[in-house]
Amino acid sequence: MITIQELLYNRGLDKAAPVKLVRHKDRRIDLYSIYRSDRAKFLEYQSTQKNDVFGNCKYIVSFVGEEGLLSRFVGIYEITGRSVGSGTINIGGENLDFNFKYAMKEVGGFDDLKERVIIRWSNAISWHQWIKNEMEVVEICPGLNYKRFTDYSELILSFEELREIVLNRYKEWETVLSAVKGVYLITDTLTGNLYIGSAYGDEGIWGRWCDYVSTNGHGGNKSLIELTNNGTSDYASKHFQFSILMLLSKTVTAEEAIEKEQLFKRKLGTNAFGLNNN
Repeated sequence: MITIQELLYNRGLDKAAPVKLVRHKDRRIDLYSIYRSDRAKFLEYQSTQKNDVFGNCKYIVSFVGEEGLLSRFVGIYEITGRSVGSGTINIGGENLDFNFKYAMKEVGGFDDLKERVIIRWSNAISWHQWIKNEMEVVEICPGLNYKRFTDYSELILSFEELREIVLNRYKEWETVLSAVKGVYLITDTLTGNLYIGSAYGDEGIWGRWCDYVSTNGHGGNKSLIELTNNGTSDYASKHFQFSILMLLSKTVTAEEAIEKEQLFKRKLGTNAFGLNNN
């Protein structure tokens, strides 16, 4: 068994220093998305606490919690200061109270492990633990790739996640998305507007979603072209979210797929009030 302690100590982490392992997972907010889209907000969340959990630390080893007890390493931070005083921060639309605020700076030398190393957290109840509690490294991934495929009905991908999956051709995702055709949904998370489309080509949903990546978000749709300034802006990266409404078999015809697409457009009113044009 390889432990996270072995990896970090071999890269120069001070064995004599007081160090805590910290797993960030909060049922109130989507810390994964915040980490991906607004790193400053994630660090603000990390550095403000209700209790003095980092008061005796020199360093914290930071993780973002994934499914079950899996946890992804996102960096080592040195505690350089601490202030006491109550306050409130807004993270992901939630107002969070704090009594302690820590000054932190990221420690260099761990970039090739950052966002790639997955460990199994030893105790889900205790989100901060001293480094003496050994934890097993279960995987070293080729990239950030937070989202693991679990089920078609649970699939929600930001455009940036989809771009990473497509450009790196993550085999698991290519396999499952190529295996089915279907009706899909694009949500503009800024406005709440919806776009419904269908995938019925030989490469299934994978092939159609690759089109969105290659066009920087619009996929040839008139309304999406306007939102993304014909693919030249980062609007899709900031605001587009992809999910699947209905799975269709690989033998479905284009006409049958479009019929199901039209059904969902009528149900959700996306021609009148959303982003569909036909």
